[in-house]
Order: sequence, then structure tokens, then C-alpha cells
Amino acid sequence: MSASAARPGAVTSANRPMSSDEKKIILASSLGTVFEWYDFYLYGSLAVIIGAKFFGQFDETTRNIFALLAFAAGFLVRPFGALVFGRLGDLIGRKYTFLVTILIMGGSTFVVGLLPTSDSIGISAAIILIALRILQGLAIGGEYGGAATYVAEHAPQKRRGFYTSWIQTTATLGLFMSLLVILGVQSSMSTADFAAYGWRIPFLVSVLLLAVSVWIRMQLSESPAFVKMKAEGRHSKAPLSEAFGQWKNAKVAILALLGLVAGQAVVWYSGQFYALFFLTSTLKVDGFTANMLVAWSLAIGAFGFILFGWLSDKIGRKPIILGGCLIAALTYFPVFGFMAETANPALTRAHETVKVVVVTDPAECSFQFNPTGLSKFVTGCDVAKGSLARSSVTYSQQDAAPGTVTSVKIGDKTLDPKAKTFAADLTAALTDVGYPAASNASVVKIAHPWDVFRPQPFKIILTLIFLMVLVTMVYGPMAAALVELFPTRIRYTSMSLPYHIGNGWFGGLLPASIFAMNAQNGSIYFGLWYPIVIAGATAVIGLFFIPETKDVDIYAGDSSVHPGDHVVDFDPNAA
Repeated sequence: MSASAARPGAVTSANRPMSSDEKKIILASSLGTVFEWYDFYLYGSLAVIIGAKFFGQFDETTRNIFALLAFAAGFLVRPFGALVFGRLGDLIGRKYTFLVTILIMGGSTFVVGLLPTSDSIGISAAIILIALRILQGLAIGGEYGGAATYVAEHAPQKRRGFYTSWIQTTATLGLFMSLLVILGVQSSMSTADFAAYGWRIPFLVSVLLLAVSVWIRMQLSESPAFVKMKAEGRHSKAPLSEAFGQWKNAKVAILALLGLVAGQAVVWYSGQFYALFFLTSTLKVDGFTANMLVAWSLAIGAFGFILFGWLSDKIGRKPIILGGCLIAALTYFPVFGFMAETANPALTRAHETVKVVVVTDPAECSFQFNPTGLSKFVTGCDVAKGSLARSSVTYSQQDAAPGTVTSVKIGDKTLDPKAKTFAADLTAALTDVGYPAASNASVVKIAHPWDVFRPQPFKIILTLIFLMVLVTMVYGPMAAALVELFPTRIRYTSMSLPYHIGNGWFGGLLPASIFAMNAQNGSIYFGLWYPIVIAGATAVIGLFFIPETKDVDIYAGDSSVHPGDHVVDFDPNAA
């Protein structure tokens, strides 16, 4: 019996169109998930202000450490949220589990808007903020698997990629919504007022989104596949041990991580988050302009999620996801190079013409990977390389004899990185030899939305749209692919963990990994090897070890596709 053959008692037919009630379910699930991602991304967009408000009693270095730790915490705990809520989803149902996740997320975000700053309650503000951020990460860990599973189990089999692709749009739409709200509030008041109290408004607005989301989800019915399975007594009594304690299931989760999600995660984070970081921190584009450029690319490129989800129902999940990974691996160096030449040509010229050398004892140099901000790099070599990397300088290292005091040679000047005036001396020396001044570095400047149609901003938007197309290729069909890999009885648990390890760790650690690699090598591009290698490896592993799943009948009891199965001949009743 083929995977797409009809069966008596099946919950849904492969070929019938979705009913109006089911379409409402898809819309309701997607809207609720958009609001949840909106909550999650607010912290990242306002991290600098939040750091000043809640860690203000510390010196600048310690304040930055805590701000980064709070940001990283939301990513690092996501897999644990996947385990907790995935288990609940497979035990008690999809609907009530992701109702709980949105209450936790929305409540935590609203409390941030009310939370007194460190000026009022001291270190308690920092502790409470980090705790709220951890709750947000746990909630997101449970949200995605629930929403994707819920939607997939309501969708007609032959249109599962299309309908689950609406869930895939939610992270981008949530980011887009957070940027719009922040830009709207910023434009309505002075910079001083926004820093004083205006930053709270986007957090407080979330209570309205929470109310709408809870109301929507209260109207939903339980997944028909879950109801049928539970009525027949086939639901799992121990989802965690069944999903990860049995090798036949654990193997699928591992291969799903390495052959699908890891590459998707680095392409997704490179195309949206790192692109924004690259514009602001590396190319010195002002924050408003960079946010506007990214917002335009998100608004235009987001349609790709639906397009590639629909296309995956026709040609399969693998060609699109793995194709996106492969194209990203082949194009990232020229794409980011073109972005740099367009946004900051003076910086590109300086890279080509100015020679900067760090003379040091190599034993003093560390690999500056610091995702939580808890590590301190204080040797002369580390201070020099960290400062140069943050200044977007291309440099080389000249190894010296043990015990040699580290120095930085720029033109005819030699600087001591341990000197108290090193930061000022470095800025002056770089400006003298042709590096653009940090205060006026980028030639791209947007004051109004229509400014994006000027030549240079428009070129950057086209570049960002290309990156967004790759994001939509790897992410649009992903929910359907993961849902189809695992049986109903452990689906929520099984798909959530690899997804959140991939996106929370492989993706969430991408900015810190790229910075460390750039600092180690002395190039603003070297760190791109991180997403390139992972995306390329995913394309290879996925090609050989992940089966095509678009024709799998996910309603067939405990059916699943395991690596090595031939999908055309797969009998779902035989599992």
C-alpha cells in the first residue's frame, strides 16, 4: 500500500480541499505564533537600552556581560522547553499545551514592560529580567512544535507543505512586527524620551496581543489525529523515553538535526539576524537605516515561505531545503562582500590598502568565543584582536618570541593594547590611514521609507531579499518535513528537540561564533565559514540519509518514515 493511498477511517483525505473551519484553525494558530515571536524578539531589538536600564549599577563591561547573558539565555534554554512542553503535548494534547506556552510568553513580556529598573531595586532587576528571559525561551521551545504539529494534523495530506508554511512565516512576521512597533514608537517621541520610558511601550502593547491570542486559541479544537490516537489507546505513556531512549526513534531525531535543521538554522540566522548585525556592527550603518532595510526585505521576501511550502507539495521537501543550504554555502562570501562594498566602500578600500599587524606571543591569544559574555579576555593579544574585530579592521598576526609584549602596527604607528589610551589611539590611527570614522562610516542613510529607492539602499535591499529567499527555501517546508518524519504518538516531542537544538544552539550561537572566528583570523568575512560549512554538511547528510516525506500518511496510526525507507513503497499500516 502506498503512502498516499486512501484508508477506511482516515481522518482526512489526501485530495479534498481544506474546509472553512480548518482554514480558520490554520489562521488562528499562525496569528498566535506571530504574537509569540513578537514577544521573543523585542528583547533582541532593544538589548542595548535594556542593558542600561536593568544592569546600570554595574560598570560598562559587566553590564554588557549581563545583557548578553540575558539575551543568550532565551536561546540556550529552548531545547529544554521543547522537552518539557513536547512531552506535555504528546500526553495531554496539542491545544492546551500551546495555550500554556503563549500565556507564559505573553505574561513574561508584559512584566518586562512593568519591571522596575536597577535604579529602583538594584540587582533584583537583573535577576528578575534573566528569569523572565528564561521563561520566554522555555515557552518558545514548546510553541513551535505544538503549532507545527497542530496545523499539520489538520491539513489535507497533499497540501501539508502549503498549510504548515503559514506557521513558518510567523517568526519573520513576529520580527517584522517588533521592528515596526519599535520604529513607530521611536518616530513619535524624542530619543531621550524613548530611552527614558518609550522602550516600555512595545512590551506593554504585548498584553493586547496576548489577549487576542488566548481568545483565538480558546476557540480551537484538539488535533483530530491526536483525538483519534488517544481514543484508540495508542498514545504514548512516556514520550521522552520512547522518542529518545529507543534507537530507532533517536536516530531519526539525530539525522533530522544534522540533515535538515542545522543547515536551516544557520541560513535562517545568517539571512535575518546576522545580516542586520553585519550592517550595524561591521559596516557601521545607523540603526534606524539598518532596521528599515531589513524590514523592507522581510516584507517583500516573506512571501517565499508560502511559495516554497506550496512547491514542496509538488516536488518534495528535500530538493528545496537542501537546495537552499547548498546555494547559501556557495554564495555567502560574494553576497556579504557586495553588501560591504555598497554600504561602506571606504571600509572596503581600507581593507585592500591598509596593512595592520598584531605582533604577539601566540600563547597570549585566545579563541574569543563568548556567547554568554561570562569570559573575560584581558591579555594584550586578546585586547588587540577584540578591539580590531569590533572596529571592522582586517589584520594579520606576526608571531613573536615567548614573553614579547603585544603591539599593534598601523602604518608608521605602533600601539600598546594595554595602554589606558589604547581605544582613543586606535581610533585616531585607523582614521589617519584611511579607515572611515565610526561616527560617519556608512554612505547609506535613510530618513524616510521612500529613501530605500535611492541606488545604494536599493542595492542592499536586493541583496537582503536574496538572503531572505534562501531563508524561505530552507524554512518554508521545514515544519512539514519534521512532522512527517515522526509518528503521531511522539511527534510533538520528537520534532521539537532537534528543531530547537538546531535553531537555539546552532543558530543562536552564530553571531558569537562568527565574531570569534573573525577575531581569530583578522577578517570580517572569515566567520562566514561557520554557516557555510554547516549548511554544506547538512546538504550532504540530508541528501544521503533523509528520506523524502511528502507522500507519507501522518494519520496512519503510529506510522513514520525512517532513514533508509523507500517512501513510494512505504506501508503506513506496517509500522
